[in-house]
Amino acid sequence: MNKREFLKTALAGAGAGAVTGLFGAGGGMVLVPLLTMLTSLKDEEVFPSSIAVILPICLVSIAVTSALRTVDWQQAMPYLIGSFLGGLAAGKWGRAIPAAWLHRGLGVLILWGGIRYLC
Repeated sequence: MNKREFLKTALAGAGAGAVTGLFGAGGGMVLVPLLTMLTSLKDEEVFPSSIAVILPICLVSIAVTSALRTVDWQQAMPYLIGSFLGGLAAGKWGRAIPAAWLHRGLGVLILWGGIRYLC
């Protein structure tokens, strides 16, 4: 990776981290399109790469919010359990879904979320 590609991908990671830190989620929604545009990754590699990048971002966000004592772990626990189970299922069966359908699904989720928050 040359210096220019490194800078572009580092900026994409910074954008994903900022979105996750500011909004509590959504870094992957920013990162997937950026990885598609800025890297030579194949479509089948973009989603797993995004997950690999988002994990440390989420860990940093958890550490910061925990240090600030703004996490209600009792409220968060059902979501954590569900997320864990959903992540296991997606990791196991997600590769069977064509990348084009994953891109479309992500696009629909982004649109739905945007419309929901605007209204």
